[in-house]
Amino acid sequence: MTREAIREAGRFLRTSTVGGLVMLAATIIALIWANSPWQGGYQALFGWKIGPSALDLNMSLQKWISDGLLAIFFFVVGLELKRELVVGQLRNPKLAILPVFAAIGGMVIPGLIGWGFSRGVAGAEQAWAVPLATDIAFAVAVLAIVASNLPSGVRIFLLSVAVVDDLGAIMIIAIVFTTDVGWVDLAIAAALLVVYAVLQKLRFQGPLSTLVYVPLGLAVWFFIHAGGIHATIAGVALGLLTRVKSVEGEEHAPAVRLEHRIQPISAGFVVPLFALAAAGITVNAQELSAIFSSPMSIGIILGLVVGKPIGVLLGSFIAVKSRLARLPVGVRWGEIASIGMLAGIGFTVSLLIGELAFDDEELLATGKMAVLVASFIASVLGAIIVKMRDRAHADNVVDS
Repeated sequence: MTREAIREAGRFLRTSTVGGLVMLAATIIALIWANSPWQGGYQALFGWKIGPSALDLNMSLQKWISDGLLAIFFFVVGLELKRELVVGQLRNPKLAILPVFAAIGGMVIPGLIGWGFSRGVAGAEQAWAVPLATDIAFAVAVLAIVASNLPSGVRIFLLSVAVVDDLGAIMIIAIVFTTDVGWVDLAIAAALLVVYAVLQKLRFQGPLSTLVYVPLGLAVWFFIHAGGIHATIAGVALGLLTRVKSVEGEEHAPAVRLEHRIQPISAGFVVPLFALAAAGITVNAQELSAIFSSPMSIGIILGLVVGKPIGVLLGSFIAVKSRLARLPVGVRWGEIASIGMLAGIGFTVSLLIGELAFDDEELLATGKMAVLVASFIASVLGAIIVKMRDRAHADNVVDS
């Protein structure tokens, strides 16, 4: 492949719609594969363990993808958020605080719904935590596929809400479900992040910088993983610490250069591979019928499909009416509601919390199926509502 062809492929993959369609295709392939006569091959491939046991890194291929490779996607998300916080829309404190309130509302309401339905169900006492998180990759992919006329603030709002509530979910995993936190490992990770931040502040760059930054980033990932925290947080942290403003003699700042180089890899390889590994859930009639007869699974579904949009909308309303925040330019309450519905796509982090919350295999299977059904419903309803808002914006542009 020529250099020009590589550049063209990169430009193609930087298009959000293309990345979303590739991810959707990978999801469909995973579901078909996991429910086909060749499902054994799917389970064997992504269940295959690899890595040194001495470093506690003998993990399944699926876990390497979700904990390791997905950190690259979160790094790109962190870079984009840092850019928006420093030179973009979120540099205004009243715009930056809005997704924080929205994310808090989008965690509290689903958590209360989940707790109300799972209370008293043996073995499901911690099911309330399952509908708390938003799957950033899937939610952003759906938005990219169906929306082309919405203001850029809508995507930034979704991205910010998803990052905040995923960080909240990771904190809950650390507090509620992690019994053996490696504080020494986390302290080392924090120290390495300080080193990274200082190097960025000192504008350390040049041909040898990659030989420093890449091992440093890998070390941060390793020690966060060793500390018992979901290691993808390393990607967000490194992205948020990367310098955004260029200096004299510098064509582009590190954050801009890195986002330009890594985004096609994230969209064209990392995210589709993650979808292929995560979406392969076996669907059968018995498990589908079980989710509608179990209060616990009904709570998960209602938490994601109903609680998320209500919580996001309520949190945003409180922030705006108290004058702590304001809506981005061109963004109205209809857009906030549509993003709230997309936030109901829980999937990966919800599945992760489910694996921690349920000891019983039957409850775990039912909980996973509930997350899958809820995420499917939220994605369809979210896509419909977003498309309606998208057409309304397109009509406004034509009329003007």
